[in-house]
Amino acid sequence: MKHRALIVGYILVIWFVISFVTNLIGPLMPIIIQDFKLSLAMAGFLPFSFFLAYGLVSIPGGMLVEARGSRLTILVAFALNFSGSLAIALWPGYATAIGGLFVIGLGMALLQVVIIPLMRTAGGEAHFAFFSVMGQLIFGLASFLSPLAFKLLMERPGAAAQGLAWVPFYWVFAAGFIALVVANQTLPLPEVELTDEERSGGWAAYKELLARRDVRLFFLGVMAYVGTEQTLANWMSQFLATYHGISATGDGADAVGGFWGLMSLGCLLGLLLLKLLDSRVVLAAFTTLALACAGLALFGPAGVSLWAFPASGFFLSVMFSVVSSLGLNSVPRHHGALSGVLCTGILGGAVMPLLVGVLGDQFGLRAAMSTVFLTLAYILGVSGWARPLVRNETVSLAQLLSPTKPRPGA
Repeated sequence: MKHRALIVGYILVIWFVISFVTNLIGPLMPIIIQDFKLSLAMAGFLPFSFFLAYGLVSIPGGMLVEARGSRLTILVAFALNFSGSLAIALWPGYATAIGGLFVIGLGMALLQVVIIPLMRTAGGEAHFAFFSVMGQLIFGLASFLSPLAFKLLMERPGAAAQGLAWVPFYWVFAAGFIALVVANQTLPLPEVELTDEERSGGWAAYKELLARRDVRLFFLGVMAYVGTEQTLANWMSQFLATYHGISATGDGADAVGGFWGLMSLGCLLGLLLLKLLDSRVVLAAFTTLALACAGLALFGPAGVSLWAFPASGFFLSVMFSVVSSLGLNSVPRHHGALSGVLCTGILGGAVMPLLVGVLGDQFGLRAAMSTVFLTLAYILGVSGWARPLVRNETVSLAQLLSPTKPRPGA
């Protein structure tokens, strides 16, 4: 395809932007609590508003891509992102932050719906797996850099005494989204033909799927994962400041960056292990280790907590993909619609951080964050009761190390 490299590069930039903007919320939480004099429950509404938008628009977004195409969907997404960012930059306040993050979340959800089929079309089906992994690595890089950029901004001279020192981020975001709108309208984006796996399907398909008990349980599994991820990412900096006196704009921000960075490394190990082991075994092992890390992070001394929070990200890394694939491999049809149902489980990222904030005001943040033991226990349960119709293909270690050696029966 002509201009393939340019279009693929543009899509990778979108992946970077989605991750960078989304994962700034975690390190911002303690500073916004301080600037706006918020209770923990009020602070919990910040990630709630953002991820509520994700959950609400995942299925309608797929329908918009089918009806009007990728270019218009991306334009609408960037217009929403720009509007939300500009509102926060112009009128920085608690209510504006809630509304602005909700609008930005709507745009980010639309982008995630559209760029996967756009990448498949632009990069070519033969290269789709390669570019998908590259997209995830770019996503992980941005997740790692976002808290570090926040730290640099907050450590500049005079920032500590300056209220609302984080607002310049949203001016930059607004300008960036304008540039992306221009790129979207000028680049020769290809027409996207959705595969059967990518089509959202009609309401009858959703009704049929939601009548299945296992589909509802897998939906809750996705909610449990995203809720765990966002609880740890959004509240760890505040936890470290509250219980260990660790600077939210220093080592606390580094911990958030380390969380996302190790999650990317965990994905690489997960890819290897999924070639060797049943996905349910991998899920069980990683979840057990994530439970151990969460325990050390919440109940260990400062030095242990400071490394255990990031380490938990390493073991969370495979959960979303494995739970989603187990769900998709457990039903014989309507996989496109099921993807929409499972993606709606991103609502867990809205519900859990808010619940932690509410409980934190009543019982303390340590007790409130201990709810992650319940969500992780549920994910561990998924590894036990899931009965996929199709299991992930595995090879022996010898075959993996000698890829040219023919497999038995090949």
